Amino acid sequence: MCHGDDSRPPLPPILSIGGAAADQGDFVLTSSDRTKLGAYFARAARPSGAGMVVMPDVRGLHQFYKELAQRFAEAGIDAVAIDYFGRTAGIGDRSEGFEYMPHVEKTTQENIAADVAAAIGHLKSKDGGAVKSVFTVGFCFGGSSSWNQSALNPALSGCIGFYGRPVRSEPYISKMKAPLLLLVAGADAATPVDVARGLERRLSTEGVPHEMHVYEGAPHSFFDRAFAQWKDACDDAWRRMLDFVKKHS
Repeated sequence: MCHGDDSRPPLPPILSIGGAAADQGDFVLTSSDRTKLGAYFARAARPSGAGMVVMPDVRGLHQFYKELAQRFAEAGIDAVAIDYFGRTAGIGDRSEGFEYMPHVEKTTQENIAADVAAAIGHLKSKDGGAVKSVFTVGFCFGGSSSWNQSALNPALSGCIGFYGRPVRSEPYISKMKAPLLLLVAGADAATPVDVARGLERRLSTEGVPHEMHVYEGAPHSFFDRAFAQWKDACDDAWRRMLDFVKKHS
C-alpha cells in the first residue's frame, strides 16, 4: 500500500487555500450495477465550480484519502473519495489490518469506472455542489486507475495520477481523451523513471494531452506530511494539481 495509518496529506500552499470545508462526512454511493460503496464527501465553503474524485491506493478508502478530500475542499474544490471493494468486501473498515489484496485482484477497471461515474454524478448534483467540471486524482493503484478514466469516463475534464503503474494504463491509451497529469517519484522502486518516460512517449505518439513532472530523488508515497524533507515537492505537486484544474475547468 502507499499510505499507512500514520500518513497525512500535505496542506495546500497557503495562497491556494479557498477557505474551510463547509461540510464533510462518510456516505454511501450506488454504482450503476446497484453496488453500494463507501465514500467520503467534503464540500468547499468557497466553491470554485470544480469537483475532484479521489481514488485511493490498494487499501481502499482510509483516513489519508478522507483527509485529502478535505484538503481539496479547503482549496475550493468539492471532493468525493471512493472505496473500490463494495462488491467483494461490503462497506467497512479499511484500517491497516484489512486484507486488501484478495479484493484488489477481483476489481476490474470497468467496475472502478462505474464507481467513479457514481461519484461524478454526486458531485454534479445539488447535494454534491453542482460542479461544472470534474477531475480524478489517484495514488499508485489509484494513480493508473485515475489515468484510465480518461478513456472510460468521458464526463471528466482531466485525470491526475501519483506513482501510477504504466502497465495498467497501456490498454487504454488509444482511447484516452481527457488531459492527464503524471506526477512521478524519481526514486520509485515500483516504477522506474524510464518506465514512466516510456508511458509519456506513448501518450505523445497517440496524441493524448498530458503533462508529466518527475520529482528527482523522491520515494514512492512522498506526498505525505510526515516526510518533512519532501515539503517543497509536496507544495509543487499541489500547485501543479490546482493549476491543472484551473486550466482545464
